[in-house]
Formats: sequence, C-alpha cells, structure tokens
Amino acid sequence: MAELQTICVFCGSSPGARPEYAAAAKALGRTIAERGLTLVYGAGNVGLMGALADAALAAGGTVVGIIPEHLVQWEVAHQGLTRLEIVHSMHERKARMADLSDAFIALPGGLGTFEELFEILTWAQLGLHRKPFGLLNTAGYYDSLLALLDSGVQERFLRPEHRAMIQEEANDPSHLLDRLASYTSPFLGKYLDRDQT
Repeated sequence: MAELQTICVFCGSSPGARPEYAAAAKALGRTIAERGLTLVYGAGNVGLMGALADAALAAGGTVVGIIPEHLVQWEVAHQGLTRLEIVHSMHERKARMADLSDAFIALPGGLGTFEELFEILTWAQLGLHRKPFGLLNTAGYYDSLLALLDSGVQERFLRPEHRAMIQEEANDPSHLLDRLASYTSPFLGKYLDRDQT
C-alpha cells in the first residue's frame, strides 16, 4: 500500500487535437486538490499542463511546478503556483519531481511525456524506487503504446510483472488514484533470462 500525499503528473504542453484531453487534465487536477493531495508537475502555463494546474488551484489545491531555466519562456512558466522552482537542466527537473512525489500519472502528451513516463518506469524496474505509476488513457490515446508494451512481454524483453506496474484508467481520475494508493510494487530482478546473457 502506498501512502500518497504528493502526485507527479506528466502531460503535454500542447492541448492536443481533442477537447477530451483538456477535460481529463482539469478533472485530474481538481480530483487531486479535492483529496488534499499536492500536485507536482512541469510548471507550464500552456496546453494540458496549464489546464491541470489551473483546475487544481481553482479547487484550492497546492501545486508545485519544476521547470528548467531554458524553458521558462518557451513553456511560459506558470506564475500563479503555490511554489515555482527553477532548476538548471531537464535532468535536474525530472529528479526533483521524482524526489518530491509519492506516485506518478501520465496524461496524453508528446515526446517529453513519453520520455518522462518511461524513465520513471525504468527506475522502478531497476529498483531505484517502488512508487506507483498510472496512465489516464483518455480517448484511447495510449492504446498503441500499451500494445507495444504487450509485444515486449510476448517477445520476452519485458517481464509481465513490470508491464503490470502501469495502472491504467480511461476516464476516472478518482478510481486511478484509488488504484495507485492500493498498489504494491513488485520486487524482482530486471532480467528474464539472466543465465543466458
């Protein structure tokens, strides 16, 4: 069981092609705030990032944003946050977000979101943390990615237990948070066939 107080959310700095994406970001931000949890995210004031943070703040939530110096202007750093931390690099940003957080959720996003979610999952696979991870798979956005992971299991590059670390919900952020709170991380080695490597 995970004791959740702070939730890190990865998501796009663009709004995406469907209005459902922004609606999901707003619902997640509002739900996190209503549960008395702290939101940690990438500090942007645009796209899904801005929708997420604004909804949490409007619901009375605590929102901490972490952004590297070179993105302050590009992603338009949100100036209305509870706390805004400006760091030197993307590496420092991700490490700081991970350190502050008890669980992770990915909303739809692009390359940056993909990279963040896979890095956090890889750290869990390697035993560097045992924090839960969830996908809010709005409008089936992550269906292809989940199919790729299933292929990785089938082709024996990925353990089923590591694939199962991803808690997925289509539309219900409250249910996803419940699942993350009840999650127990597997504790096993990375390799499927270590004696063959």
